[in-house]
Amino acid sequence: MQRIAVFPGSFDPITRGHESIIRRALSLFDQVIVAIGENSEKKSFFQLDQRLKWLEQIFGGEPGIRITTYSGLTIDFCRREQISFILRGLRTSADFEFERGIGQMNKLMLPEVETVFLLCEPEYASLSSSIVRDIIRNGGDVKRFVPEGILL
Repeated sequence: MQRIAVFPGSFDPITRGHESIIRRALSLFDQVIVAIGENSEKKSFFQLDQRLKWLEQIFGGEPGIRITTYSGLTIDFCRREQISFILRGLRTSADFEFERGIGQMNKLMLPEVETVFLLCEPEYASLSSSIVRDIIRNGGDVKRFVPEGILL
């Protein structure tokens, strides 16, 4: 049985922290599905098509990585795609508390799916998409915070 993990997120925009988690997960799983969750209640900074294009640009040639989108509950996506693991990155203890609650609810809804946490690398502990968006809004340079080749 293949070990398939989904790394769900808005990736609005993708950061070097996201990229690091995805690349490190390749040694743990046979396939990592990077899935942009579509949330009609949430206004995105970047259009879905742009975020999808960036992910394909970064990971398109990587065997073991698949890029997609989904809507609804992540756990329902796991059920449909026969995914056994949900991958989440942790920067802080606050991230852990938030993700633990979601992971426990997911476990109640679909017990065969495990949530796996990877700690971010120390240099990315303060990095988030919302910080990158704020830098962009204020005309700052984000090249150091997003994957190479992403033009914002």
